[in-house]
Amino acid sequence: MARGPRYKVPYRRRREGKTNYRKRLKLLLSRKPRLVVRITNTRVIAQIIEYHPDGDRILVGVDSSMLARDYGWKGDLNNTPAAYLTGLLVGKKALGKGIKEAVLDIGLHTPTRGGRVFAVLRGAVEAGMEIPHSPEVLPDDYRIKGEHIAAYYQMAPERFTEYERRGLKPTDLPKHVEEVKERIMVGA
Repeated sequence: MARGPRYKVPYRRRREGKTNYRKRLKLLLSRKPRLVVRITNTRVIAQIIEYHPDGDRILVGVDSSMLARDYGWKGDLNNTPAAYLTGLLVGKKALGKGIKEAVLDIGLHTPTRGGRVFAVLRGAVEAGMEIPHSPEVLPDDYRIKGEHIAAYYQMAPERFTEYERRGLKPTDLPKHVEEVKERIMVGA
């Protein structure tokens, strides 16, 4: 442990490993709202947040549980198709409030090419938002539509009892993603 009069204790959120303040400062210097993406064990959260000196303000907030509640989504709430649909929904709601551009804030998530964080980004971009990105990081249509999940179902159907309990056969997931996408594009 460092000692002495010159030692400075880091901010609490830095000590807890929750905030990288250098990265945050670079995002804030753009003076654009941030598309903040957080993925938990059960759901995907996407928010458009604007900086204010007295505390950040959430302009638009979307949770993947809204897909099930408002749009009839029957799949898991934290897989790649759900992340894409959450991004599409946050993009449509942001455009409805007049927010046309943002910068992506993935926090402490590891930026993995084709990952769920970038599925949210692809959904927001396809909704019509302008977010700087490289096209190589976005997941392909195979993963966005959930065809990889449908293919895995063929190998291990016993792992998909939750899907069947909700009334969705995993082989029908690509068609279901398109249906929910259409509802979002029309209704949001």
